[in-house]
Parts: sequence; C-alpha cells; structure tokens
Amino acid sequence: MTTAASTTILDSQAFPIDLTAYQPIALDPANSKLTGGQREALKANVQLCRDAMVFFTATGAARGVGGHTGGPYDTVPEVCILDALMRGPAGDRLYPAFFDEAGHRVATQYLWAVLHGELSAEKLLYYREYLSKLPGHPELGFTPGVKFSSGRLGHMWPFCNGVAMAHPDRVVFVLGSDGSQQEGNDAEAARLAVAQKLNIKLLIDDNDVTIAGHPSQYLPGYDVGKTLAGHGLAVDTGDGEDIDSLYARIVKAIQTLGPVAVINKRKMAPGIPHVEGTPHGHDVVGVKDAIIYLEARGHTAAIDYLNQIKKGPGKPTYPGCSEDGEACRGLFGKVMVDVLSTLDAKQRQRTVKVFDCDLEGSTGIAAIRAAFPEIYVMGGIMERGNYSAAAGFGFDADKQGVFATFSAFLEMCVSEITMARLNRANVLAHFSHAGCDDMADNTCHFGLNNLFCDGGLEADHDTTRAYFPGDPNQFCACVTSVFHDKGLRFVFSNRSKIPYILKEDGSKFYADGFKFVSGKDDIIREAKAGAGGGYVVSFGSTLHRALGAVDTLRKEGTGVGLICKATLNTIDPSTMTKLLASPFVLVAEEFNVKTGLGVRLGAELMKRGYKGNFNHIGTHTEGSGGLWRQMDYQGLGPEGITKAVKALV
Repeated sequence: MTTAASTTILDSQAFPIDLTAYQPIALDPANSKLTGGQREALKANVQLCRDAMVFFTATGAARGVGGHTGGPYDTVPEVCILDALMRGPAGDRLYPAFFDEAGHRVATQYLWAVLHGELSAEKLLYYREYLSKLPGHPELGFTPGVKFSSGRLGHMWPFCNGVAMAHPDRVVFVLGSDGSQQEGNDAEAARLAVAQKLNIKLLIDDNDVTIAGHPSQYLPGYDVGKTLAGHGLAVDTGDGEDIDSLYARIVKAIQTLGPVAVINKRKMAPGIPHVEGTPHGHDVVGVKDAIIYLEARGHTAAIDYLNQIKKGPGKPTYPGCSEDGEACRGLFGKVMVDVLSTLDAKQRQRTVKVFDCDLEGSTGIAAIRAAFPEIYVMGGIMERGNYSAAAGFGFDADKQGVFATFSAFLEMCVSEITMARLNRANVLAHFSHAGCDDMADNTCHFGLNNLFCDGGLEADHDTTRAYFPGDPNQFCACVTSVFHDKGLRFVFSNRSKIPYILKEDGSKFYADGFKFVSGKDDIIREAKAGAGGGYVVSFGSTLHRALGAVDTLRKEGTGVGLICKATLNTIDPSTMTKLLASPFVLVAEEFNVKTGLGVRLGAELMKRGYKGNFNHIGTHTEGSGGLWRQMDYQGLGPEGITKAVKALV
C-alpha cells in the first residue's frame, strides 16, 4: 500500500489572530438600547470572530477536508449578543448553550469553546483533521466545550422543546435557518411550543440560500415568518446586520413569554468576496477567497499560515485495484441522463419525475436537471415528503419516481418507505454518502443503517431491492439495469472516488459491456481449497479495501477468496453453495455492524447448517474526523480486514 506525503505538523505555531482581543462585555436585557461603548464592543467582537472563522475554516480547505464557513459566519452577531447577555445580570435565566439546528455551523461551537477557555486556540488550526476531535458537526462528549450534538437539519428544535420543559425557569435559545425550517419536524415543534407556551426563542438566519439555490425561487410561496406565525408564534423580523435593531429584538423576545421567532434577514456570508449571497458559503471558503478577505482585514500572519499548509495525505492505492477511479455518486446523474435519453420526450415527461432534496450536486442529479428540467423537482430540504411524492408519482404501474439524498437521511424516511411499499409504488432512490468513507462531517452523517429500507414482509409482491456496487463500471451497469424494474429500488454510493476492480491479469473485472443482473453475486477471487480458502464477502467502498487485503494474503500463501455482493438483500444460490462449503466466511462492510449485511448473511448461513468459522466487521464506533482514514479507524482498511481473516484462518 502506498500513501501520499503526510500533512506538515504545525503544533509550534500559535493561532495567528489574537483572540484575546475579544471583549467579554455583559449586557442586561432590562435595557433595550445599547450604549455607544457596548455597540462598538459588539461590532469589534463580531468582526474578530468572523475573521477567525474565515481563517480557521480555510485551514480545512487548505488541507482538503472542507469546512462550512457561511452559516456560522452569518450568525456571529446573534451569538455575540447572546454571549454578552449570558455574562450579564440575567445570565442565570438563560440556558447556557447556543443550540443550533444547522449542524454545519459547528465553527461557532468551536470558537466559543476557545473563548470560554475550554479549548485551546491552537486546536482550531486542525479543524476537521483526522483525530483532531473537531469534526464537521458538533458531537457531545467528543470535543471539549461542545454542549450538544446537533445531528442533521431540523433535529434540534424538537429536542430543545424538551430542554425548555425541563428548565421552565430559563429561556432556551435555538439558532435556526430558513433551510432548517423546511424540515417537517420543525412544524411539529412549532405547534408543541405554542401549545405548551414554552419559553423558547428561535434566532433564524433567513439568507434565502440553501445548497442548491434560493428558496424564494425553488419554493415560491415559502416564507419562514408567515409559516411560523401561522403556527401561532410571535414573529419579529429585521435586519440581521443592524446590531442595534438585532439586540433590541432579541431583548424583546426574552421579555415576551412563550415561543418567539426572531428572523434575521441578511445575504449569505455578508462581506466575503465571491461568496456573499451565493450557495458557496455552505462549504468552506476557498483559500484564495479567504486570503482576499484576510488581506483586506490586515491579517498577514494568518495568510502566511494558510500559504504554508500542505494538503493531507491522499487515499492509498490497493493491490488488485486501478490507481484511478470515479465517484459513483456523480455517475448516477450521468447514467440516468443516458437512460432517460432513450425515452421520447412525451413518454419521459409523462412517466418519470425526479425529486431533489437540496443536494443535487452531491447526489449527481444536477445532470438530470440540466438535461431534462421539465421532469425535475427542486423539492427543498424535505426528505420525507419528497420520498412520498416520488412514491405517489410512481403509484401508476407505468411511472417511475426518482429520488435522491444522503444515506444519513434514510432513517428519516423509513415510515414513508413502508407506505410506498404497501402501495406497491415504483421508486428508484439514490442514497449517496453511504457508509463512513471520506466523511469529515463525522458520525451524524454516516450512512450506516441503510438496510432499514428493507423492512417489508416476505410476501411475493415485495420487490424491494438494495444495491451497493463496489466499482464505477458496476455502478453504471446497475443503475442502467434496474431503472425499468418495478417496486422500490435503493442504489447506494459512497462519497469519494473508488478505483476499478481488476482481475488477476490486471484487466478490469467490470469491463465495458458488463451487464448487471439483480441478485447475482460476483466472484472477484476464487478461493483456493486447502490453503485457508475461505471467503470475504464485501461491497461498496469496502470492496477495494478487501481486495487489497485478499490479494496480499494470497501472495503470502493464504488462498482466501473475495465475493462482491452488490445486491444486499437477496441470496444468490450459487454463492450460498460456495459459502456453505467454505472453512470460513468474513463479511466486511461499511454499514453498521449491528444492522448491516453481516447479521443477515450470518443468519442465512446458520439456517442452512453452516459449520465453518464466521465473523462480520463493519462500522462500530463513533467517527475520528478526517476523510478516508475513517474506514481504517473502523478496522475496515486492508490491515483490519487482514487481521480479521487471520483470526478466522
């Protein structure tokens, strides 16, 4: 195994922006107006924190691990005011946490952990790095100073309703956004907060930007203020960049009993060149743009630091695999365009509808919107409703609903999947970012429990199929093959590029012209009888790692074989015959070791009287940060798989 040069260690260098300049002022909500000194101190704090965020999130860009800048940058004025109020005479009435329903605003939590002395400023220099304990979303108990785990969009408000009930003598604040508020569970939370008169205050960053575009354009009619007012909340809307108005509105919310939404209008990432008002702020601000911003602010030392950072180590290459590869998530849309191009325009428009959940670039379906906008729905951040809409469209026998989002959100759609199955709907769903490979956002974004999609009964009409190909060519052939099938089909892909699987002679295993057959497993390497010739069964982005382990073991004299099981929820009789005769079987997968393929295949082997040694390894612990190293950390790299094989031999 070969690895690129490792990251330069820069522990000796101090944080190049002086965070001791932060002024820990105390504000009293009994006073609704700021003094001149308070106003200037707040403005200085806002600028300092925004500068620091641009810098340390850009270190993530420089190292290649991403970083999410715009969201936390937006809400700095709100958080600076809350911090000052919590330091003031009424601080014991305010719950001491900046709860945030947008997990990608984690930079706020890290910066304030530093400002409160719970984390060293130097730690911020390793934002999102492997083992730095600064992942892309806040995780309670993982990072010092972090007070909650935010999970995914929209999950915190319902949770914070319970916090408010547990602490009726305190005001609970939740940082929200117009994107998070699209989630259906926020509507439920609003109704409960109003009915129970909870003393909860939402500070909503309404910047009219989500990942895929502008809600005012793709969801015309959606208005955060009107929506929340309709649920019965008091709503106060104003300019989020006007510090006096913002402070007065927050103080008014504190003085008002019951739930209040303080909606703050602003452009996304105000003041950041080339980013302001665009979706680009959802990811990290690139190094070039960060340097332009920092130059204007006079932060020469910060610029020097960024310029010397080296990219982190690239993903290794593995025996039995090509050195090049492709990201299957991006291939999904390209293959779908090819398939849809075989239909005439009228048939295509009548029989296919594609639903996006604000992740079109990440799931590959932006290619479909570009080619066939007439069949494309920008559905916003509403996974449950969009999946059901796709199923409703596919209720007719000759129609197909197509749906795409991240695998982490499959768990949110399980009830809707069940209803689609009961209605015998036709849905082809692409769940990208499956497993934990290349997932700097860490545990909350791992797509681990994907086989929850296969919760139907063993009835003749249950045609649910789950697919996770382990090679770009196999993936393309799979999508092409299963598009016209009936029922529910789930196609999974990981986040990063994966290599092509090679035969022992060095040619591509899934060569051009390969035809995918649902339910058929592929023997990548035939086991050698009498030489430790058991089998490793794998799929997805674990497959090439397993092949690296298998080919190395075979060179050492252990005749282990490898099976690619791309159809996850059916049994291939010919494969089962091989496994039953094998001295050992190891399932290696990136899914949850408690709910993945291993427990299913192990049960099927037991039913048939298997007498050999069996084990299954998979994702089993919380994440470590970083990208491809997440898999090694879970014991799913070649070394971990080799160790598991040797334990069985």
